[in-house]
Amino acid sequence: MNKVKFAIPKGSLEKDTLKILERAWYKIYGSERTYRPLISDPEIELKILRPQEIPVSVSEGLHDVGITGEDWILETNAQVEKLLNLEYGRVKLVCAIPQSSPLNSLSDLLKAFHKDRKDLRVATEYLNLASKYIKSNPIYKELYGDEEPLIVTPWWRKGNNSKVTIYLSFGATEAKPPEEADMIIDITETGTTLEQNNLKIIEKILESSAVLIANKEAMKDEWKCEKIYDILTLLKGVLDSDKKLHIFVNVKKENLNKLLKQLPALKKPTISPLSQKGWYSVNTVIDKQEFQRLLPILRKLAQGLVVHEPQQILSLEDIFKKSGKD
Repeated sequence: MNKVKFAIPKGSLEKDTLKILERAWYKIYGSERTYRPLISDPEIELKILRPQEIPVSVSEGLHDVGITGEDWILETNAQVEKLLNLEYGRVKLVCAIPQSSPLNSLSDLLKAFHKDRKDLRVATEYLNLASKYIKSNPIYKELYGDEEPLIVTPWWRKGNNSKVTIYLSFGATEAKPPEEADMIIDITETGTTLEQNNLKIIEKILESSAVLIANKEAMKDEWKCEKIYDILTLLKGVLDSDKKLHIFVNVKKENLNKLLKQLPALKKPTISPLSQKGWYSVNTVIDKQEFQRLLPILRKLAQGLVVHEPQQILSLEDIFKKSGKD
């Protein structure tokens, strides 16, 4: 049997990933006991990996499709096809330094350490993003030109500017200053953990969230592409359903056109005559944010309002356009 190999993340993205898959009508078995959980679709083979590994694993064709953080796609420069922003796991990659420091920017830090003839030490898990960001700083360019910051790991060294050295952190990066680092580059959701470790954010590098990605060669395989678009359709259906409401109203014939002029819909509302002459049933899907605006109108023009939160809204035409189908 053909199978699509699907890598899903361990760690901070794991809980929300399993939740969105289950809301997309997949059943997952054994995720708490094994790195190879079973899934209700026999044509999908799951593997749990660290999110750091997934972009490269998908890019290299070890897996056909995966869920990871946008930050790790950028860090690894993985050549993958990004299919869908899944809108969870939202974090910021930031520069942070001790709260006791009077400095408030990377530029200030670079100038101060250069003036005092001190080497600036940076701790991070994001070696490539850190190096690229620091090197792009105008003060860094002014002081060091095109020199690459020195990157130090237990296995190798890269770069030639030891005045700014980036050290690989294996976690708990917020604990490194001031003994092991002068600045950290790390992800944060709210900034609370940084504050609890007496750190302050001085700059934001990027924002990230969970992303559905695919191997480019797998997308050229007709069977795998269809299966991957099945996954995409169901996951997008979950996201779209969170933003919509399905409403049913009964309305008199004389108010029908007035209501329809006010009522947005995915396409056009469904209108059905009721058994009682002169009355119609109208059902449609609207944006949640529109409901408060529409409620006074519905109260005046309609009766018997029923509101549902849909579990899935499948925008099949949009998916077909993306996949190049007719």
